[in-house]
Amino acid sequence: MFRGLWAIILKELLQVRRDPSTRFIFLIPVIQTFIFGFAIDMDIQHIPTIVLDMNHSVESRRLVERFVNTGAFDLVDVASGEAEVRRAIVDGRAKVGIIIPSDYTARILRNEQVAVQVLIDGSDSSIALNAMQTGGSIGLLQSLQRAGVGLDQQQLEVRPRVLFNPALESSHFYVPGLVGIILQIVTVLLTSFAVVRERERGTLEQLSVTPVSRSAIIIGKLIPYALIGVVQTLGVLLLMRFVFGVHIQGDLALLLALSFLFLLPALALGLLISTFAHNQAEAMQLALLVILPSVLLSGFAFPRETMPLPIYWLSFGIPVTYYVQILRGIILRGAGFSALWPQTLALAGFGVALLTISAMRFQKRIM
Repeated sequence: MFRGLWAIILKELLQVRRDPSTRFIFLIPVIQTFIFGFAIDMDIQHIPTIVLDMNHSVESRRLVERFVNTGAFDLVDVASGEAEVRRAIVDGRAKVGIIIPSDYTARILRNEQVAVQVLIDGSDSSIALNAMQTGGSIGLLQSLQRAGVGLDQQQLEVRPRVLFNPALESSHFYVPGLVGIILQIVTVLLTSFAVVRERERGTLEQLSVTPVSRSAIIIGKLIPYALIGVVQTLGVLLLMRFVFGVHIQGDLALLLALSFLFLLPALALGLLISTFAHNQAEAMQLALLVILPSVLLSGFAFPRETMPLPIYWLSFGIPVTYYVQILRGIILRGAGFSALWPQTLALAGFGVALLTISAMRFQKRIM
């Protein structure tokens, strides 16, 4: 009944070993294990924090030290006014702003209740929740340490105020970033599959002997998928606005312009994959090796601040990381170009570099 079974098993194992596309099968679980084992950590630490100290006393400095010593807050700047605190949060330079009133020391010494305001960027609900809980704990602990102050009279009241997403709805965090993830997945997959499919059918070689220039072949291949990406982006933005109720706080024209810019590195990645892949199955595996880190390390689903330092620095090498920051900056915080020019410059650099490398490899493959 099972005559020849071992011969068939041996044949398939040899086929797997000889097939170049199978080498990537073993990389995917390794990458997943490393990412989920090391990079994903929901214990949020090192939240960028700006402080406005209007008291300038030993007591106020001690309070700032209490925030920093928790490990949850990193002091990145000292503000001279409340407007500067808000501007730092809108621009994305800080996630939390601590405002200490001018009468802080006097009230502390008189055992009177004093309120410290904490402004929190609500565009990332997980970071906002952690900042609120940690801030409340600091106020309660300091109150208990003061003599004569009991649980029924909390001397230090930390008053959190969540900006941009007061209800801390998770859709306001995920949906804007989803625009970037969908745009990358669609453009990378469609571009790589289309080129590899034509190579399998032999039509790509036929194009190379026609009067059409190689540059025209490359551009002609990319433009249709760029248009598809634009339609996908507009569709997700409409769903975001009318289904999930996420309003675009910033400039829509700037958002669309930077979305078009992101198409350059996204399309170039798809073209680059097509130059390495020999068939559609191999293109799919290579695309997964690009898409998986983009989803998990870009800050779309998990805060980058919680990642180990080597993986955090690695996330800067992923183009969609900058596009997710642009999306959340414009859509949720209303940030302008003056705050987003570093991300814009990074996308432009990735686009030029990847497109140049991809075009050079693509031309060699069709020569």
